[in-house]
Amino acid sequence: MSSNYKIEIKNIYKVFGADPSAAIAKIKGGASKSEILKQTGNVVGLNDVSMAIEAGHIHVIMGLSGSGKSTLIRHFNRLIEPTSGQVIVDGQDVLKFSKKELEHYRRNKVSMVFQRFGLCPHETVLANAAFGLKVQGVPRAEREEKARYWLEQVGLAGVEKHYPRQLSGGMQQRVGLARALVNDPDILLMDEAFSALDPLIKSEMQDQLLQLQKKLNKTIVFITHDLDEALKIGDRIAILKDGELVQQGTASDILMRPADDYVKDFIGGVNRYKAIRVSHLLRKVPLAMVKGGETFADARPAPTGTVRVNQPLEEVMPLLMGTDSSLAVHNDEGVLVGHLDKAEVMKALYH
Repeated sequence: MSSNYKIEIKNIYKVFGADPSAAIAKIKGGASKSEILKQTGNVVGLNDVSMAIEAGHIHVIMGLSGSGKSTLIRHFNRLIEPTSGQVIVDGQDVLKFSKKELEHYRRNKVSMVFQRFGLCPHETVLANAAFGLKVQGVPRAEREEKARYWLEQVGLAGVEKHYPRQLSGGMQQRVGLARALVNDPDILLMDEAFSALDPLIKSEMQDQLLQLQKKLNKTIVFITHDLDEALKIGDRIAILKDGELVQQGTASDILMRPADDYVKDFIGGVNRYKAIRVSHLLRKVPLAMVKGGETFADARPAPTGTVRVNQPLEEVMPLLMGTDSSLAVHNDEGVLVGHLDKAEVMKALYH
């Protein structure tokens, strides 16, 4: 792993029970989670999990109930202590922090959004959003000014004097998001943050998060059991099973190169053409500007059409099938970022 990563999880084991060392010895000897439970009474939460997370990315960790995903995310801010392993943030081992250093880390560098909102019912929306700053002793005028700003960022300007019971579930979760952002942390941990919401509101919150991320460029670790949600928001996706990391990669890695039968079953019901986006398959190449337009510097045939980087493959396939070469790919600002090669896409999809 490289020190360029924002977060590095290295060989994390977590065993719940009276004799975790004995359980780890059995794990290393090849015993399964169920065998260890039967033989020792210990529960294996995480089994030698390692991953690296780049700054400014949304890294989704997913799996079924009992896979260890919520246990893992709580290691990032030491709400759970590992049995062994390392949690490295900005080159520092969080597990070696003193009490004072850990307090500073939790207050300034990392914030968490939970599934069940966790709002104080007797406090106003404004007070809930400002709660973290109040705990830090920030003067009232300053913390309320910051809380108003973040409430506006999440689309809640005008409801500052309301109470949680007066808000919909989606609005309550927006308050929770504003509260997590109010101290402007580098890292945002989101544990099944949208799982309790109705499908339409859930989709709106996903869109809101992606819009915010374009502006804020946070490092976000997002826990979900919903594959569609993971594919929509994740720059990279990690899949856990029984406390083990079975695969991680981009959406196209997961969908087109599943690591084993478990992952194949996991993605079985997904419409790949809707889930895979142009960004997952485009080839980024150096560009040379020539009179009359843009051409690719690697001597490929000139693109015969143009698409946007975030379009689903479903939308661009008719145009792609109508070309003999490739399509130019532009980002949201209209800048040319690469091309979508017909032959390469066909090979990736049907190989």
